[in-house]
Parts: sequence; C-alpha cells; structure tokens
Amino acid sequence: MRVATWNVNSVKQRIPRLLPWLDERRPDVVCLQETKLSDAAFHETLGADLAERGYEIAHAGQGQWNGVALLSRVGLDDVRIGFDGMPGYPSPETLEARAVSAVCGGLRIYSLYVPNGRTPDSDHYTYKLEWLAALARAVTDPSSTLLCGDMNIAPADADVFDPDAYVGHTHVTPPERAALAEFAALGLRDVVRDRWPDDRVFSYWDYRAGMFHKDLGMRIDLILAGESAAGRVEAAWIDRKARKGSKPSDHAPVIVDLDEAPDGDIGPVVPPPSNPARRGGSKVKLPQTPE
Repeated sequence: MRVATWNVNSVKQRIPRLLPWLDERRPDVVCLQETKLSDAAFHETLGADLAERGYEIAHAGQGQWNGVALLSRVGLDDVRIGFDGMPGYPSPETLEARAVSAVCGGLRIYSLYVPNGRTPDSDHYTYKLEWLAALARAVTDPSSTLLCGDMNIAPADADVFDPDAYVGHTHVTPPERAALAEFAALGLRDVVRDRWPDDRVFSYWDYRAGMFHKDLGMRIDLILAGESAAGRVEAAWIDRKARKGSKPSDHAPVIVDLDEAPDGDIGPVVPPPSNPARRGGSKVKLPQTPE
C-alpha cells in the first residue's frame, strides 16, 4: 500500500499537477492539505476525476483557508472530521478545517494541517501547542495510526537548511519540538528519518528565487507511523519531482510504501537536487526575521 501526503497550497490551482501525479505515482491513500475549498466546491471541482481513478473522498474544508482531504482506493471507513478535544481559533468553539481521518486499509490515517504558529510570542503559537497536545491525547490506538501532513515543525536542526537562519522563528522552537516528540513517545515513528537518518532531506522550499534550486528548505511534512505500519515500510521518500516545473506547490509529496515498493528503495529525495548549497554556506535572511 502506498500512502502519500502533500500540501498542495490550493488544490484548484494545482489540478494540472495533481491529476498527472496521481496517474504517475498511483498512491492508494493520499492526504492533502491546504485545499482552500469548501466541501461542495472540492467535490464539484475534483469529484469526477478522482472517482474515475478509483478514489473515495473525505474532505473538510472552509473555503479559501485551510482544508484537508483523504483520498483512498483501499477503503474509507469511520470518517472523522477533526478529533476529540480539538481546539479552535480564535475561540475554542471556532474549529478550523485542519484534520480529517478514516480507516484505510486497516489503518487509522489522519490528514493534518497543523497551525503555523506565526511568531513564538503570539496567540497563534499558543493555539498551535494546544492543538498538538489535544491531538496527542486523541490518538487512542497508536499502533494502527498514521499521522500524515504538514506538521509545520522541523523535528531537528538537520531538518532545516541553516539552523542560524531560523533563530527566533516558529517551526524550530523547543516547545514545538517537544510537542512533536510526544508522538514519538506514543510509539509513532518518523518513517522518512528512520529510513534515512543521516541524509539531507527537505519537503518545503520557499518560493523565493533560488531557494528550491539551491536546496534551501525545511522538512516539515511528515508521516508518523505506529508499530503495525512502521514495521512494513519498504520505502519512504520525498517526491521532489512534484516541486519542479511550472506553478508548483511550495511543498513536495512525502511517500511511504508498505509491504512492497513499486519504485524500489530509491532514495530519500527523488530526484536529488542538482545544485545544492553547502549547509551553512548560503546565508539567507528569512522574510519574517525579526529586526
């Protein structure tokens, strides 16, 4: 079974990329984030094309913001929008479209779009930590769970192109990384990093000129797998090809193959970057860097 997660950064804009990618990679389960469509608009826009390819659909949307989807060709049972205890923003009752899960191929698979956090001194950051803590409490059977999506956290300094560039930013702070580590404590394993512990592996590159081609990125899109899935992993990789070319998302898909690997165990990032900058050798100031 092939499971993939991809922050498409507006699925309507990405249709010319998404449908050929589905035909090429043939994932059995696809987790999408930032669909930026209502439920009705998602089904109207993509329903027929996805049905033609054999996918059932679960979507949680709110128009132009957020939005998550699950596409499955191996069953889509017990669909849940959100999760127990999920907080909202700006008030606890205002739930955002950031989580959908279902049982697919015998596993509870979540498509997640974790709040960004914006700045460490903001209420968005507090919301992010509360959201992650609530998600950890909601995972009642870790062994048969896959958490897939844009976690908006780089697990370690090795998961950003230059740790010094991120000082003072979200995505790398100790509280965020501690919140992510709670899932490891539950037995959920970062399958890409497990497979490639020492490799330079990113899944997101800013749109600014040169960032992608120099491989100045972050690894914030993750698949965290419980015991019954993690032991079946035959390949785990970043489909960098989907980030290349015309009008891409700023994220690349993450793919994990269970039981068999149709493309073989082909490497951590496919294809590898052609002109990567040396780690720490390209000093880039991020747009949101505090003055």
